[in-house]
Amino acid sequence: MTRVIFNTATTLNGFLADDADSLEWLFAVPGADDAENDFGDFLEGIGSLVMGSTTYEWILAHEKLLEHPERWAYGDKPSFVLSSRELPGVPGADIRFRSGDVSAAWDEIRDAAADGDVWLVGGGDLVGQFADASLLDEVRVSVAPVTLVSGRPLLPRRLESDRLRLDWVRQAGQFAELVYSVRPPS
Repeated sequence: MTRVIFNTATTLNGFLADDADSLEWLFAVPGADDAENDFGDFLEGIGSLVMGSTTYEWILAHEKLLEHPERWAYGDKPSFVLSSRELPGVPGADIRFRSGDVSAAWDEIRDAAADGDVWLVGGGDLVGQFADASLLDEVRVSVAPVTLVSGRPLLPRRLESDRLRLDWVRQAGQFAELVYSVRPPS
C-alpha cells in the first residue's frame, strides 16, 4: 500500500527555511553529510514526489537546473509540483504541474508511485494540505542544532498527540531523527 511520507530537516525551533526561503542554515551544520547516509535507501522506496512551488523554485535556483538539467536529483521518478502559477520545467525530468486541491491530484500521484511511496518534499503548507485531506501517513524529521528567529514553519497545522505516534528516534551526526506515524482524525 502506498504511504505518504514527509521527510525533511528542521531547525530546533521548527523552521524548514529562513525568511528568504534559504536552507543555508542546514548546509552549515557539521556532519550534515553523515546524516544523509541513509537517504539513498529512503529514495529507493519512493515512487513519486510532491512539492510546492516555493520548494521547486528553490531547487531550480540552488541547483541552477535550467542551465544544468542533469543536476535534477530525482532521476526519472514522477515529480508533481502543486502551484497556481506557471513555472518552467526541467528538460528531461518527469515533472507534472498541477493546481487546486491535493485531493484532486491524489489519484494521479498515487498511481504514478506504482509500488513505491509518495515523498512530500515540502513545504510545510503543502504537507498541511495532505494532513487536512487525511492523506499523510508519516512524518520523518531530522532536527538540526540550529535556531532561527523566524522563517517557514515545519507544519503550519495543529496536529494533536492523538494523531501522532512516535515510532523511532536515532542520532545521525548532529541531527536527531524522529519518525512519527500519522493517524486520520477521529
